[in-house]
Amino acid sequence: MTGDTRLRLLVAAFGDAGHAFPAIALGRALAGHGHEVVVETWEERRAAVEGAGLGFAAAEEYRMFPPPDPDSAEGAHAAEAARALLPLLEEMRPHAVVSDILTLAPALAAEKAGAPLATLVPHIYPVVEPGLPFFSVGLQPPRTPLGRAVWRAGTRALNIGLAQGRRDLNRQRARLGLPPLERFHGGISLDLALVATFPQLEYPRRWPAGVEVTGPMAFELPHPEIALPPGEEPLVLVAPSTAHDSGNRLVRTALEALAEEPVRVVATTNRVVPQRPIDVPANAILVDWLSYSQLMPAASLVISHGGHGTVARALGAGTPVLICPIVGDMSETAMRVAWAGVGLSLPWRLCRPAPLRWTAGRLLQDRSFAERAGELAVWNREHDGAERGAVLVERLARSRTHA
Repeated sequence: MTGDTRLRLLVAAFGDAGHAFPAIALGRALAGHGHEVVVETWEERRAAVEGAGLGFAAAEEYRMFPPPDPDSAEGAHAAEAARALLPLLEEMRPHAVVSDILTLAPALAAEKAGAPLATLVPHIYPVVEPGLPFFSVGLQPPRTPLGRAVWRAGTRALNIGLAQGRRDLNRQRARLGLPPLERFHGGISLDLALVATFPQLEYPRRWPAGVEVTGPMAFELPHPEIALPPGEEPLVLVAPSTAHDSGNRLVRTALEALAEEPVRVVATTNRVVPQRPIDVPANAILVDWLSYSQLMPAASLVISHGGHGTVARALGAGTPVLICPIVGDMSETAMRVAWAGVGLSLPWRLCRPAPLRWTAGRLLQDRSFAERAGELAVWNREHDGAERGAVLVERLARSRTHA
């Protein structure tokens, strides 16, 4: 690629796997187009970033949940982190910055430096459409005009919280000499927001200009294949969240629930070290890590907490999912999966052997779930989310460069 078409691009991401891995996938796609790409994220992701052939910059790490007091020293961190990032932008002079939805500092720094900004949303789009349930509540769309009217009426209460978020954001902006914003969701770029999920998981809505549902952006750390349990019975993969469930409750419950069922089970702790031994029945194996590329296509069912990355990998392989949501947006993902007919949700309070056994049995016996998941797998093979995102980021960068 000639010098006048090669772009310099910064991709910044929160360090959790569900955010860092889609950013690496997008960066790899951009690098595949011949561009210079630097990924700014947590130090623990350096090997993954550099292993993908991308430049690495260490991000300052800070707490997201619960959010700090915006007037405290910790609350000022977004502005201070943005100021610390400015030297890199001055040196790199990126043609565009892609900032993960949880990383406010790079978005602020890009605006301060005058660089075009795109937002990467590595899950379902969180901005509420009037008349639809609030994001993360985990409810399906209303079926009647009355139901839609109820949710519209509730928008006033939602806007109170959004107004507080806008005030907090404007405090950070003021610390950098940036003007206040009047709109809600000021951390999401108006020019380009890449929503890295399946369009089949998005409720019908009016999409704002600049928002593009690309499809999932998949990245995986390489890992040797494991030996599967012997036999021909359906394979069930238990893949909990990497960030929650410190007591391994989902793994323990699933292994107990499926111990006497005509299935084979592979469960992973995802490197959450058990606080006490986990009983593993004869039809199962337990490992600390595994390759989704090996297990997802081989499985007939995936049981998880509902982290979007895990769910997207399962559906991309055509495998239905059973979700026991534990925190954050997992309840929303679980409800979208049930709404799309590609899986079922089991509330965390019901994460016990008998309910889990019954729900898993229904998913394995009713072929409609696998058929619908298979339709998403076909769509996934025909739509590369990272590649689509790379094209859109290029378009944004070049439109500003040639303006």
